[in-house]
Amino acid sequence: MKTKRLSLSTAQIIMLSFLCAILLGSILLSLPISSASGKSVGYIDALFTATTATCVTGLVTLPTVSTWSIFGQVVILILIQIGGLGIITVMSWLMAILNKRISLTDRLLIQDAFNLNSLSGLVKFIKKVVLGTFVVEGIGALLYMMVFIPQFGAKGIWISIFNSISAFCNAGIDIISENSLADYVNNPLINLVTCSLIILGGIGFIVWWDIARVMKTKRHLGIKCFKFLNLHTKIVLLATFILIVLGALFIFIFEYNNPKTMQDMTLFQKIQASFFQSVTTRTAGFFTIPQQDFTNASSILCVFLMFIGGSPAGTAGGIKTVTIVVLILSTIATVKNKNEAIIFNRNIDNKAIQKAVAVTAISFTIFFISTLFLSAVTDASALDVMYETASATATVGLSRNITPMLNTFGKLIIIATMYLGRIGPISLFIAFSIRKESQNIIKSPTEQISVG
Repeated sequence: MKTKRLSLSTAQIIMLSFLCAILLGSILLSLPISSASGKSVGYIDALFTATTATCVTGLVTLPTVSTWSIFGQVVILILIQIGGLGIITVMSWLMAILNKRISLTDRLLIQDAFNLNSLSGLVKFIKKVVLGTFVVEGIGALLYMMVFIPQFGAKGIWISIFNSISAFCNAGIDIISENSLADYVNNPLINLVTCSLIILGGIGFIVWWDIARVMKTKRHLGIKCFKFLNLHTKIVLLATFILIVLGALFIFIFEYNNPKTMQDMTLFQKIQASFFQSVTTRTAGFFTIPQQDFTNASSILCVFLMFIGGSPAGTAGGIKTVTIVVLILSTIATVKNKNEAIIFNRNIDNKAIQKAVAVTAISFTIFFISTLFLSAVTDASALDVMYETASATATVGLSRNITPMLNTFGKLIIIATMYLGRIGPISLFIAFSIRKESQNIIKSPTEQISVG
């Protein structure tokens, strides 16, 4: 008698792989050896930390620098690296370097995980992704060492490595102090290196290789080589630039005379701090200014930037830059009564528009439900709760200082929100959808309705 083999979709495998990593990490972090005090921190806090590391979020209930031993910090860093690259990527890379054959199923998983159009060259692509990641993180660590070794001595090497990986993976967890990078708000090197790592991780690996392809063959054209990039790359670069610049501009305006943030800074320092805040809201989680000190206008703007997040096939979260661009273009086309949304003389596929609507709707639903439930179990203000849940939904890691004060129910709500935010709204929907065996689907009749 033949037993029916359990068949899992790509989305279900992604969900389960992240869940297994979180559970394993939580068990390791709950051990006394993981704690700096030699006593277990308790399972809920261990679970919260494992989730925020694997989901590369950065919200923490306990200060990382003083709570965890070296063993615990190593566990957290491994979870961050796995979460940033993706478990499927890490496992495929390990199989490749061990000369193990990667099956067709594994190749399909890689293709779906990175939204690639072809199965050819996938192993080479994975190797390039991992190698590129290690190179960028290595350079970032070396640059950090110029500041951290003189300040911390030999310990600065470990701090630099940890911070570089955390920044590139958009995790926002650090082992420097309990106030993130606030002590370095006026340090140009720390600001520049951190922002560069965040942006490089957030734009996505597909963009990396497309830029490399064009630069290799068209670099003699200078800025004109932009037109030879793929449409996806053009949208990502344009959207990233606009969001960072506009975000920094508005934060600069809103905080210019705020005595709690930028009032006493020089003009250059204000620009630097504004730029850093605009970049870090794109799902990084580091901060140079305590988030609770920002004006309400800046906080609301940051909620919007966090919700958008980074770009597809990268280490960042959120609904993604391409999604918001597609929604805006589709809206403009509808208002102008046009049948097609166009950018860079290219039509946007209707399936991309439908996916953008679905991603945004599901993400907003997660954000809304999380906000509603968290409001019910905490006494924090509505703005603080929205900031927290937007940060968790988009796996950002910024908080108006309410994470350490969450009760058990609040922690569980944020844990669930971070997990759902990391695996992605589309993956979540597909994972729980039932696939129809029959292809002979009878279409229902169409009837007009009023919208708007």
